[in-house]
Amino acid sequence: MTTSARIKGFIVIGILPALLIYLFFVVIPIFWSAYYGFFDWKGIGAAKFIGFDNYAEVVRDPIFWKGFKNNMLIVVASVFGQVPIAMILALLLTRTNLFQRIIRASVFMPMVLSSVVVGIIWSYIYHPQIGILNFVLDATGLETLKRAWLSEPSISMYMIMIPIIWNYIGPYMIIFIAALQNIPSEINDAAQLDGVGSSRKLFQITLPMIWDTIKVVVVLCISGSLKAFDLIYVMTGGGPAHTTEVLASYMYNSTFNVYRFGYGSAISTSIIILSLILILGSQYLMKRDYR
Repeated sequence: MTTSARIKGFIVIGILPALLIYLFFVVIPIFWSAYYGFFDWKGIGAAKFIGFDNYAEVVRDPIFWKGFKNNMLIVVASVFGQVPIAMILALLLTRTNLFQRIIRASVFMPMVLSSVVVGIIWSYIYHPQIGILNFVLDATGLETLKRAWLSEPSISMYMIMIPIIWNYIGPYMIIFIAALQNIPSEINDAAQLDGVGSSRKLFQITLPMIWDTIKVVVVLCISGSLKAFDLIYVMTGGGPAHTTEVLASYMYNSTFNVYRFGYGSAISTSIIILSLILILGSQYLMKRDYR
């Protein structure tokens, strides 16, 4: 056996346990869930085969499409909120002095906290009686702007977007910092010697060189936004009147609160299909090199 074949064998042996874990805990459950979408099943007892009825009901379900609309709002807020903010912070914090390390740690800190803790913190911030947001508005003479932020259907979804953006800026910032630090210093030195301005350097040198990283971050934003659940479940549970319902929370409520496991499986399969469509669509739009 050649040295190359031995190395490949060691690589296969090394990644095999992770692949098996991923197969049994991710891939197989996806197909198992899609299979149960063809049944009327309450989680216990016999399951009745009903074909595509659950999937047809998903297509006709207005709450499902309301949840999809809310997920799309989160996608837009994430891609056009988290990505630019993370990029700006990364550009400002590429150096490694003590102050910038402290700022990096503070920006990344929300990601370290449990999503349940983050949801509880923001629920108290938005609380109509004891919340700090209404307290600040009252103290600054803007009491007419005070609201029950999570109870008013017209604004509740938009208020939830703020903690979602805040919670996930940190990891994207770290990814961008790593990408910026991988740009060869010779390129930056040559641009400086040629007298290239900051804005021109950003759009003609920096962004093109980290374009692949930006595409990865966009994929992470889309996939993370379409499976958003924990913050919304803690803060509103999908209410009031489904105005903050998202696909994951609707799937959870349909499965474990109404005990329609077959229908919940159909919803989860639909989430995966929609996620793939959006991710492939975003990659198609970004497939060309940055100009």
